Amino acid sequence: MPKVITLYVRYVDKLCLIVGRFAMYLIFVLMGILLFSSVSRALFGVSHIWVVEMAQFTMAAYYILGGGYSMLQDAHVRVDVFYGRLIPKRRAFVDTITAFCLIFYLILLIYGGISSTEYALKYGQKNYSSWGPPLAPIKIIMTSGIFLMLLQAISMFFKDVARVRGKAIDEL
Repeated sequence: MPKVITLYVRYVDKLCLIVGRFAMYLIFVLMGILLFSSVSRALFGVSHIWVVEMAQFTMAAYYILGGGYSMLQDAHVRVDVFYGRLIPKRRAFVDTITAFCLIFYLILLIYGGISSTEYALKYGQKNYSSWGPPLAPIKIIMTSGIFLMLLQAISMFFKDVARVRGKAIDEL
């Protein structure tokens, strides 16, 4: 594979690794939010209107930012009825087809995410709830996570093309 593709794969894999490891810690933030809610309600009888939405936003950031990492670790869900019986070169060929479809889907998601984020920023969109938080921050995070998944899907596509050709791109 050309040096540019090898460098692209190396840097995207490293970026998704760093972001994914950061995203892992968001589960502790989520637990802290829910623990705070439970303690403040049990001990002080105080209920907070922001807890449920903040937990939802944290969980959304957790799984969206972890998407590229999951793809990098090959930890995503795969229907393995016929795939497991294939030889490695045929698996790589099937993976190139699915990666192409995934890239197409992620491009559509990016388009929608950018459009939705622009709307939220332009009009100051807020959630329809009693707390009414602005939606732009979570939309920015979600669009960024989808973009990272797109970069990682392209990286996976290059790795699979190399495997089909009988070569391997250095992986982390």
